[in-house]
Amino acid sequence: MAKDDEKKESGEWKEFFWNPRTHELLGRTASSWGLILLFYLIFYTFLAGMFCLTMYVMLLTLDDYRPTWQDRLATPGMMIRPKGDPLEIVYNVEKTESWDSYIQALDNFLALDVLRLLLQVIGLKPSNDEKSPFVSCSAKAQKMAQTNETNAEVEYFPQNGTFNLMYYPYYGKRAQVNYSQPLVAVKFTDISFNTDFNVECKINSSTQFKISERDKFAGRVIFKLRINKA
Repeated sequence: MAKDDEKKESGEWKEFFWNPRTHELLGRTASSWGLILLFYLIFYTFLAGMFCLTMYVMLLTLDDYRPTWQDRLATPGMMIRPKGDPLEIVYNVEKTESWDSYIQALDNFLALDVLRLLLQVIGLKPSNDEKSPFVSCSAKAQKMAQTNETNAEVEYFPQNGTFNLMYYPYYGKRAQVNYSQPLVAVKFTDISFNTDFNVECKINSSTQFKISERDKFAGRVIFKLRINKA
C-alpha cells in the first residue's frame, strides 16, 4: 500500500513538471510562459530606460568647473604640517631620530602639487576690502594658560603671515590645473624647553570668519608643542 502511494506521488510530481497530455511545463503552457517572459522583458527594459534617462538629466545639470551644490562651512578649515596624531609636535633637540619623521613629512608635503593651510573652497573670497588675510599664532605654556600670558615669540614666513590675494578665488582643478595653494610657515623663538605649549593659529580676514568653540578646525587649528632638552 505504501509503495502504491509513493508511485502515485512520484507520478504527480512528474506530471506537474511536464504534462504530456496538456503540454504544460510547471503548470503553464508555452503561450503562458511566453506572456510572462514578455511582461518582465518590457518591465525591466522600462526600468533600465528610466534609470538611463535619470542619469542623463542629472549629468546635464553638472558643471565640469564648479559643483552645482556646495555643502560647505561658512569658515574654511585649517591644518598644520607636519601633523602628528594626535595633533602634537614633540621632539628632543639632541636626538635627531626624534624629529627626522617631521622633516620627512614636510618634504613629502612640499612635493605635492597642491599645498594646503587654508583648505580649498571653490569660489572662496577671503577678503572684502582687497586686504590679504593673515595667520596669527599664540603659544602659551600650559602652566600659564589661565593667566593668558604668551610664552613664545612667533615669526611668520612670508612676513606678517599673509596669504597673497593672487591665489584667490580658487576655481577647481580643471580650471587651474597647476594651482598651488599658498601656505604660511611659523617659527617659534625664545621658547622654553621641556614645557608643554598650547598653540592656537587662526585666520584673520575682513570677511569675518566665524570661529566656533566647538570646532577647533574651523578657521583655526590648535595643537600641542613640546621641545625637550636634557
